[in-house]
Amino acid sequence: MVKTPGEIESFLERTLIKVQKPARYTGGEINQVVKGWQSVQTRVALVFPDLYDLGMSNLGWAILYDLLNQRRDALAERAFAPWSDMEAAMRSADIPLYSLESKRPLVEFDIVGFSLPYETLYTNTLNLIDLAGIPLFCAERDARHPLVIAGGHATYNPEPMHAFIDAFVIGEGEEVIHEIVEAHQAWKRSGAGRHALLQALSRIWGVYVPVLYEAHYEADGVFSHIEKRDHDAPLPVVKRIVAKLPPPTTRLLVPYIDTVHNRVPIEIMRGCTRGCRFCQAGMITRPVRERPVDEIIDAIEEALARTGYEEIGLLSLSSSDYTHILELVNKVSQRFAGRNLSVSLPSLRIESFSVELMDALKDSRRSGFTLAPEAATERMREIINKPVSTEQLLDTARAIYSRGWHNLKLYFMIGHPSETLDDVQAIADLCKAVLAEGRRIIGRRAQVTAGVSTFIPKPHTPFQWATCDTMEQIATKQTLLKQSLRGPGLKLNWNSPEDTMLEAWLSRGDRRMAEVVYQAWKRGAKFDAWKEHFRYDLWLEAFAATGLGPEFYTHRERPIDETFPWEHISTTVRKKFLTEDYLWSLQGKTRLDCRERCFACGILPTFAEMRRLNPGDVWQCPEVKSKRIAVSDISVIPMESLATSD
Repeated sequence: MVKTPGEIESFLERTLIKVQKPARYTGGEINQVVKGWQSVQTRVALVFPDLYDLGMSNLGWAILYDLLNQRRDALAERAFAPWSDMEAAMRSADIPLYSLESKRPLVEFDIVGFSLPYETLYTNTLNLIDLAGIPLFCAERDARHPLVIAGGHATYNPEPMHAFIDAFVIGEGEEVIHEIVEAHQAWKRSGAGRHALLQALSRIWGVYVPVLYEAHYEADGVFSHIEKRDHDAPLPVVKRIVAKLPPPTTRLLVPYIDTVHNRVPIEIMRGCTRGCRFCQAGMITRPVRERPVDEIIDAIEEALARTGYEEIGLLSLSSSDYTHILELVNKVSQRFAGRNLSVSLPSLRIESFSVELMDALKDSRRSGFTLAPEAATERMREIINKPVSTEQLLDTARAIYSRGWHNLKLYFMIGHPSETLDDVQAIADLCKAVLAEGRRIIGRRAQVTAGVSTFIPKPHTPFQWATCDTMEQIATKQTLLKQSLRGPGLKLNWNSPEDTMLEAWLSRGDRRMAEVVYQAWKRGAKFDAWKEHFRYDLWLEAFAATGLGPEFYTHRERPIDETFPWEHISTTVRKKFLTEDYLWSLQGKTRLDCRERCFACGILPTFAEMRRLNPGDVWQCPEVKSKRIAVSDISVIPMESLATSD
């Protein structure tokens, strides 16, 4: 039986005193938007399938929340995963997952949208669909049920979740969310069945509807190809690109409790031109688009006035690559002088870092700097296309320590292709060398923290052909680092080999992995990203129940001509480019930043630009003004489909 908002409120009054952090479940924060339920046509629930404490710091849902609530004909409300104590109370009292704003069950919304920034949220997503009272499998839903959609970086290989999500948003959501709302409104007016809605959604640029496709496999179980079951479904499905970034969101909700990031997040730039071969985000967010300095400054001013935050996060994949970063930081310092603000640049590159930038930041309330060499030897950095010299890294460390920072955090990966134990030992040696420079400059206050994760060959990257290290190889490398990185001023953080295996299975899986996800959830898997909840044994049981071997997805060598199960999802970076880059990596051959030289990766312009061009025309790449590509060379999307697309 569906519960009313009043019944849910009554449940909360009885229950909140018994659970951890009750403010996770109440809503009512500053800048929350509450609209009349009957005053709008379309009601959207935005769900982050992890704790409130994490989800409230996610910028993606905050942008969509703001955009949807600016519409007069729609509302957006929020839901997060309840912690185990609250979930037990909800299931015991038959209370469904509800929205924080109106306390209405999610099953009453028209659209339920999940944010999936990482793969270890998959079982939580199943758990929340079930807790909401929505049929778990797409095939079991009809016109009475909400449309279940998902977006985020983990959806660039949507196949392991294809059975549970009606439609995936591939790419950037600022524009497509409005088109989805409008398609839903038109469908409701038509009175047609649910399949008609799915067909309409599939015709929107950037929307993938799995039920309209069928996967095929070779006799040995290797993925063969995907086939359209609907004549009008696009193949490939091309990611949505926003040609110009809209103004930053400034009406940010202010939580009652501490969250992962208590700050004003301002995205200063989207995309990256560096071409690190392991980095999925750098490949899938191309092309680079930058916001004007004055727009950023005005957004900071407005957001501070609306929130009262004392920290600003200037966000991008590589903040120091922002063309006007020094001007921006200086203007922030001048405009907000005397307000005791902290400026955070969470992603800085060694090769684009400058002494001037450090000087501009030195008055900010920061105790540490973070740099990401990713590998400790120059040979390995050439393989991963991050060609920074060791001396350049040490020079940067000296400059940081000499300007008063005392804790330098260095991020590395183990498990890169062609890595040896000598390369792993070099991580410890490099950290000690950096610490020695700090001790020489500021004495015993100097500290080095090494964060060491394990490489996973992600889809849509040049390394998608590579294999993962085995559990034994990972354990050997981690043991070496634990023994070598000891002593005053040194700290090592790492993730478990089991965590790596899970993420690799999920990110590299085909449609058959959906049954594994389901079987793992049915056995109790959830909160897989949380150490205290993660049950590796449940996943092994799930594989056994489905007859699949986990090593098939992680350790199997991929021939260069293999078709990947995510290949029908186009990031517009050509497979030819990725293949060439992978082969270059085997030779230790690097690429320049593509702002300096174009390598014709295949990034498309917007549809609006394309529709103004004829096959003989040329298009100018936004990254490199001298780059000119014949439209006839851009073969990812058939020109005839562009002619009829909005």
